[in-house]
This record gives sequence, structure tokens and C-alpha cells, in this order.
Amino acid sequence: MSSTSSQVASASGEAPPHVIEDFAGLVQLLSDGTVVRRTDTNGLPVPSFPSPLPAQWKDVVYDPNHGLKLRIYRPNSSAADVDGEVPKKLPVLVFFHGGGFCVGGFDLPTTHACCLRLAGELPAVVLSAGYRLAPENRLPAAHDDARTFVSWIRTQAAMDSDPWLANWADFGRVFVTGDSSGGNMAHHIAVALGSGLLNISPAHVTGYVLFWPFFAGVERTASETEYPPGPFVTLPVYDQFCRMSLPVGATRDHPALNPFGPDSPALEAVALPPVLVVGGEHDLLRDRIVDYVSRLKAMGKPVELVEFEGQHHGFFVVEPWGDAGDELIRVVRRFVYGSTSPGCV
Repeated sequence: MSSTSSQVASASGEAPPHVIEDFAGLVQLLSDGTVVRRTDTNGLPVPSFPSPLPAQWKDVVYDPNHGLKLRIYRPNSSAADVDGEVPKKLPVLVFFHGGGFCVGGFDLPTTHACCLRLAGELPAVVLSAGYRLAPENRLPAAHDDARTFVSWIRTQAAMDSDPWLANWADFGRVFVTGDSSGGNMAHHIAVALGSGLLNISPAHVTGYVLFWPFFAGVERTASETEYPPGPFVTLPVYDQFCRMSLPVGATRDHPALNPFGPDSPALEAVALPPVLVVGGEHDLLRDRIVDYVSRLKAMGKPVELVEFEGQHHGFFVVEPWGDAGDELIRVVRRFVYGSTSPGCV
């Protein structure tokens, strides 16, 4: 808040605005609705990067009305070669970053490192999308932006207007993915497309990958109450992200966060392609993730859970180049290309 605002409040006899939510000094919500935000970090350690980098990238605007951008990644030609052959068009991975809907960005180093690995080592064309953050733009703003992004992909598939995508992207093999809150967004896109509420044709979604999706509910799970706090996500942080991202007055059972809440849409009739859900053994949200997979399986949906032993929420983002990250790349590669594809393990 500026000193001018303080002086005006003082002169009028009103109490100056005060902080009512403060997430790690990165985002502060004041009592008058003002938001003070740092945009240079998401609070996670800055990863190191290998040399040479495995992929190239460029930034493109996909929603000029809100100034929203995405980062397009394509592997270096050498990384995309298979058995010395000229690379064919590659599957497309849509990636929504995490951050509890309140922090993060498509262009921050942690997101960038993850997308470099996915693009260069699967290989794939990765489309990493920015979206509006809360509390300035509370849910469903992020979900609306995800739908806008899907519409942008539909246009690109129909028009071949971007040369990188025209030359490299196989829009017949689109995988919608996301990390934490981004995994939540991937779920909502799956429901919208599978219900016929959203159309991506002539592109085609072949599968979804939800990395430790950010779901919530009023009733606590055992992992939420019993697990020791992770290095970056604790129960107070989890609750704070819910308060700051949901519409004012909403509970954690809001359909934006609870896929099985009392007002959430029924999923039995939703047509889903294969879904891969990735979680960590010590994730605070582990029980919600397991329950999500169990319920979808009970409905006959083609869903698979891969749990990483000893890992916490967001382990790939925290340490993109670690051993667990190596295995995650292998898991995603198997899902995207199938176990019999060249180079798959």
C-alpha cells in the first residue's frame, strides 16, 4: 500500500488497510482488497540447468484480453532423433503450472526446468500456459483461462498459424497435464471435454497426466491430519491457498477444489481417455489422490496411479534433475508413447 493511501485513510479517520493473508511474503492480501505480489519467485529453490539445454522455447500470447502467455518448447533436433532418423511430428503436452492457484508462473525457473526435461527427453512439444492467479482473480478464473487455452489449441490445430507447431506438433496426440493446482486444472478440462461442454477438434486429447493434483474437501483425510509437513506444503499453507483461491465465503467442498463435493458434477457419464496420476508417498494430499483414483476406477475409467516412495508434494518441481525426476520422465514417456515405443523403458 502506498503512503498516499495511508495518509488518506488517516485523514478520514478510517483505519489504514492491514494484512489479512500473507503467504511467505510472496502474496499479501490487505483488508481493502489490495493485493501486494512478488512476481520474481515462487519461493522454491532455483534449479541448476544442464549444458547444453535439451530444448528450445519461445513465448506467445494466447489471450490478449488478459495478457496471458504460454511458452512453447520443442526439443533440439538431436534430442528428437530416433535411431538416427529425421524426427517426425511429436505429441503435444499441455502443461499447467502449480502454486495453489496463488503463486507460480509458466516462466519461473522451476516450471521452466520441468518443461525443458519433458520436451527434450520424452520428446514432445510442450505448451506451458500462464493463467490468472488468486486472490486478484479467484476461482473459477484459472479454469476459465484453461478453457481459453484449449480454444487457442483448437485454432492452432485448424490453421497451422505458428510455424513451430505446424512443423513439430502432432495435434492428434494431445496430453493435458499439470502440477498441483495445474493437475486440478487438467481434471476440470477432462470433465469439460468429456462432457461435451468444450471442443478441441480437430485436435484430439489422447490422455491426461495429473501430477499430485491439488484437491480439497471440508472433511480432513488421515494424510492431512497425520502426515508430517512436507518441505514446502504444510496443512496451514494448504488451507491458506484454499481460502485465497476460492470465492469469498466458499468452503473447501466447492466444485473447483473438490471433484466429489456435494455440488460437483457427476463423473459417471464423463468420457475419459487414459489418465495417469502421479503422487508422492509422503504428500499431504496423498489420501485425496488415492481416493480420486479409486473412485474413477470404480466408475470404470481408465486411470492409473504411480506413487513415488519417500517423495513429498511437488518433488519434480522442487528437484527437476534429481533421481526421482529421472524416473518420472520414464513413467511419463511410457504413458505417452507406450511400452513398445523406441527408447521407452
